[in-house]
Amino acid sequence: PQIPLQDWQRKLSPFRKLMVMRCLRRDKLVAGMRAFVESEMGGKYVRPPPFDLASAFADSDQCSPLIFILSPGVDPSQSVYEFASQQQQVVENISLGQGQGPIAESAIREAIDRGTWVVLQNCHLSLTWLPTLEKIVDELNMDTTNVNFRLWLTSMPSAKFPVSILQNGVKMTNEPPRGIKANLARTYASLGAEQLAEDCKQPDVFKKMLFGLSFFHAIVLERRKFGALGWNIPYEFTPGDLSISVRQLQEFLNLYETVPFDALRYLVGELNYGGRVTDNLDRRTIQMILSDYLCPQVLDPDLPFDEDDIYGVLPEGSQVSDYVDFIDSLPTDEKPAVFGLHANADITSAIKESSTLLESLLMLQPKDAVAASSSSSSSDVKEDGDDVSKKVVLSRDEVIEGLCRDLEEKLPANFDLDAAAKKYPVVYENSMNTVLGQELIRFNRLLDVVRKSLAEVQRAIRGEVVMSLELERVADALFDNNVPALWSKVAYPSLKPLGAWSQDLLARLAMFSDWLRNGPPGVYWISGFFFTQSFLTGTLQNYARKHKIPIDDVVFDFEVMSHLTPEHKEQPEDGAYIHGLFMEGARYDRQQETLAESRPKQLFYKMPVIWLRPTSASAKKKNNRRSTSSSSTSSSSGVADLVSSSGAKRVVYPCPVYKTSQRAGTLSTTGHSTNYVLTINLPSTPEFDEKHWTKRGVAMLCQRDN
Repeated sequence: PQIPLQDWQRKLSPFRKLMVMRCLRRDKLVAGMRAFVESEMGGKYVRPPPFDLASAFADSDQCSPLIFILSPGVDPSQSVYEFASQQQQVVENISLGQGQGPIAESAIREAIDRGTWVVLQNCHLSLTWLPTLEKIVDELNMDTTNVNFRLWLTSMPSAKFPVSILQNGVKMTNEPPRGIKANLARTYASLGAEQLAEDCKQPDVFKKMLFGLSFFHAIVLERRKFGALGWNIPYEFTPGDLSISVRQLQEFLNLYETVPFDALRYLVGELNYGGRVTDNLDRRTIQMILSDYLCPQVLDPDLPFDEDDIYGVLPEGSQVSDYVDFIDSLPTDEKPAVFGLHANADITSAIKESSTLLESLLMLQPKDAVAASSSSSSSDVKEDGDDVSKKVVLSRDEVIEGLCRDLEEKLPANFDLDAAAKKYPVVYENSMNTVLGQELIRFNRLLDVVRKSLAEVQRAIRGEVVMSLELERVADALFDNNVPALWSKVAYPSLKPLGAWSQDLLARLAMFSDWLRNGPPGVYWISGFFFTQSFLTGTLQNYARKHKIPIDDVVFDFEVMSHLTPEHKEQPEDGAYIHGLFMEGARYDRQQETLAESRPKQLFYKMPVIWLRPTSASAKKKNNRRSTSSSSTSSSSGVADLVSSSGAKRVVYPCPVYKTSQRAGTLSTTGHSTNYVLTINLPSTPEFDEKHWTKRGVAMLCQRDN
């Protein structure tokens, strides 16, 4: 029965409200769970305790190591040195890596006798030596080990870290400060800005540009919380990157009277920070962000860093202490616009946090039984709206068997490759026949793996075969509504849960079945291809062979065909019509034929049909050169400005297309992620140039996550 909104508080328990929130507003789930825990258990369970090294030390002894579980951007070594100084202890610090194992072992043996401390940093970088460390820790004895001895370990989370050390040790973690204000405060507290300014020949310029660099450092760190909208890959920028950049800034200001902004941007963007950036499009992003904070405008206190006039440099003559006071006055929470992102990015970030939390809870869920409600009639419902229908408790095995049978029934038969080859033979004039044949082979292989594993899991549950580790992992994934890793190895990239993944698979199979029966579609569903690059190459190859030009000289032009629908039957004379793309971070205005800002709470926008129109690269360059010479402006990517049918000037945004919302993948030889498909040039207005949409993290996806 439907529950009236006015009965929300009276009819639903706090936990049931969380269940409704999980279905309707996943972005609010973490806040709701925090409020639930606080109301049921107390506020101390939702407030993180302050980092107390002395308390952790008191819980340890000479045989129990103290283990720091590292977080990106956090270095606990300084805290250990300060605490050792308070305890009047001698500390030997060793950073583990190649060849450092014997040195660390010798230091530990010596410290056990002398009663000193040993700090082993980055244990995750010396996994092959950790069994030796495990043996050393196991051999520690209360009677033979000096009571003052302590072993400190730091490590990133690793599945290969010895379990016995974790069980016997005192675990600690210290999350990095969150937010621009906290990052700026930490920078000014640790960098020695006062002394650096005194040692610079241009102190006023240095202090302004120091704030700009510090703000840039905070921006690139905090963009990680927005997931793929911030960075394709979450890079671990460190305070050392900022420190060397500040030193270089000081050297340049001492050497030159005029600030060499270009040289600084190159050093900071390409070397200090850019050296960590492995994705080409992330490199474009970091350069465009840096250009806002290493430029002549940063020296003008009347030009703020944000639209709300909250962040910016202070007037001439301000001291470092004035900047510290200014940082203290900043708001704790910042809007996404400060990072160059749309307000919807907050929703994306909250959904990402909720999803991570739910995945962790799912891993801890008991896998022995699940309650399934039987169908109930209206007489089974009380007047107060509570469902009193009988419950049927199904065992875990019964649930998995039911899922296996349901999936088996839905799967169609394998494609007849021989019949397909006869109807669509490999011919020189049409590469799409080859693409079709390759796609059918891949889908047949996937269907074989899915069918075989479903049948074997059912046989293992019935006791007819041994439940191997591989089958057990398949069963666990099915029970958790996840796609088994065994299937993912031979499947196309996808982040969908099992239910949505199976529906997506059936839709892809239906597309190729229709292709086999009725011929190639007028508009291709680009998301349905197993290997999208083969379709794109086939389209270019058809054009090259038709016009007798080298395929290396053929590139795509793009045109958004807002007037066409995915059901359009006729193919273009050259190229291909595609549909099925979703835009994240912006939308396409069909009336104005240009990119536009996203609507509130609309995270994805379904793109119209797009025409992939092959053309000669050399001819395109000539046209662009001619257009650029007759125009006073051009886009930052070097692509000539466009003029719409209404006469309005347009610029172009090179919009990347990815297979999934994760965007990250394995780095290929092209410098792009394996998740990357192609870049589609989309028209925009001069008000919103390439830099604007790049900072917005705008991209198109072949599929959503649900």
